[in-house]
Amino acid sequence: MPLPRLLLIDDEPALADFLASAAKESGFEPVITADDEEFRAAFRKRTPEMVALDLGMPGMDGVELIRFLADQHYAAPVLIVSGFDRRVLESAFRLGEALGLTMVGPVEKPVRFDALEDVLSRLRATL
Repeated sequence: MPLPRLLLIDDEPALADFLASAAKESGFEPVITADDEEFRAAFRKRTPEMVALDLGMPGMDGVELIRFLADQHYAAPVLIVSGFDRRVLESAFRLGEALGLTMVGPVEKPVRFDALEDVLSRLRATL
């Protein structure tokens, strides 16, 4: 049986690799994207079982991706991982919920591997 795919977007390669490692440890097949277009293309190619997104990306706003996921009627978990202020994270989280998404997290940067692995393992168990 194939592993559930976790589509993640982060413009920092080291952090993207870190997230991918935690995803692998938690039983996911991570798919790393670094920008908006790459993320949308990977999403359309094969709908992932989970999404992890960074709100703060150059040239785009994570809120746009939340709206994109809502427009796709995406029903699986959406995890926000970001270094933004807690209030910004919470408002993005509430927006996602208001648009009908299954929001999880948010996980704040700097991310602790064990905390991230814990969140991912719990989510993996619900899929």
